Amino acid sequence: MAALAAAALTLTACGGSSSDSSGGGSAEGKTLTLWHYETGNSAMGTAWAEAMKEFEASHPGVKVKFEEKGFEQIQKTAGMVLNSDQAPDIMEYNKGNATAGLLSKQGLLTDLTEQATKRGWDKLLSPSLQTTAKYDERGIMGSGKWFGVPNYGEYVMVYYNKDMFDKAGVKVPTTFDEFTSVLDTFVKKGITPIAMAGAEYPAQQLFYLLALNKADRAWIDSFELYKGKVDFHGPQFTYAAQTFSDWVKKGYIGKDSAGMKAEDMGVAFIGGKFPIMISGSWWFGRLQAEIKNFTWGTFLWPGPFAPGSSGNLWVVPEKSKNKELAYDFIDITMKKEIQNLLGNSGGVPVAADPSAITDAQSKELIENFNKLSTQDGLAFYPDWPAPGYYDVLVSGVQELINGSKKPEEVLDEIAQPYNDNLADIGN
Repeated sequence: MAALAAAALTLTACGGSSSDSSGGGSAEGKTLTLWHYETGNSAMGTAWAEAMKEFEASHPGVKVKFEEKGFEQIQKTAGMVLNSDQAPDIMEYNKGNATAGLLSKQGLLTDLTEQATKRGWDKLLSPSLQTTAKYDERGIMGSGKWFGVPNYGEYVMVYYNKDMFDKAGVKVPTTFDEFTSVLDTFVKKGITPIAMAGAEYPAQQLFYLLALNKADRAWIDSFELYKGKVDFHGPQFTYAAQTFSDWVKKGYIGKDSAGMKAEDMGVAFIGGKFPIMISGSWWFGRLQAEIKNFTWGTFLWPGPFAPGSSGNLWVVPEKSKNKELAYDFIDITMKKEIQNLLGNSGGVPVAADPSAITDAQSKELIENFNKLSTQDGLAFYPDWPAPGYYDVLVSGVQELINGSKKPEEVLDEIAQPYNDNLADIGN
């Protein structure tokens, strides 16, 4: 895997003519500029490195110029970059109203509807996974035109250190009460149980998980898809804010986590410093590769729903110079060979051959995703509804961690931008 990732990073562009936006004419001498933000040893990084090799093998004379970007970097600069002549030909981008939806509304992404039908992507992706691929004229996901293509699924789960669980004499919980009992046991032993990162997405996803424990599908659709009004002082968010605040006071979450980033959290869990990490399946492949000193496992969050959906999207910028080549690359990432590699590397493939997934941990990961998906338990992500909402939620949960604002004040703070966006789009 390391060699494969290294090969991808050393791919260089060769000089040659650029193509027109339709990708017509000979591909000889062209370069496909590709951006993504997956680490080389992650499941997606591993699978996409192989896809790049296959792409070059099947497109003689074409080189892939791969540029690794940070998630935060793309999140903050995509609108500006895609509106310039520096836009790549294809890139990984976050799904949801506030990200892919916003760029589609601004005319910065290519309409992929015709390609989705022509190339069969609409047959490979289930209706629930297509939710994040389609956006209407307001930039709201779930209907309208295709502006992205996911080739994996993802969900938030509980990672746990089996050795620490055994030493503490606790078992994998199956109910929420059992889960909090496990947390209490660790606190009594002087151990902060949950690795957390307040400066990036993990803390807001835990906040959302707590809200989901009091939610139903109608509430999720109201919040995420604007199918109804959301009361930020209703039982869902009130419970989330108060419980999150209480968990900090009880010692389930460290007060110093307000300034921690996701990488800090992951490294701490990998280093055996915490028994629990609540985060997404995107960590799975890295944990498989890097954890050497203890046994670990995963289990579903003890509640009816969890953040999750299709994975991030392949999008083709409107200013892409090689659109046909970009479509071809998406095709390759949907091939069985790449999908099987993704599954055996710790990812959640959308079009793999189930019998080809041989790793026991990976099978469990995929089975849990399928279980969550089958029971209609994928609840998207809390930052999706409004542009800039990610930063609003980061600020809000940081205030809950450091106690600088009361839960009801934080709810007022996160309600305002959401309601302002509703007004902007005419809801």
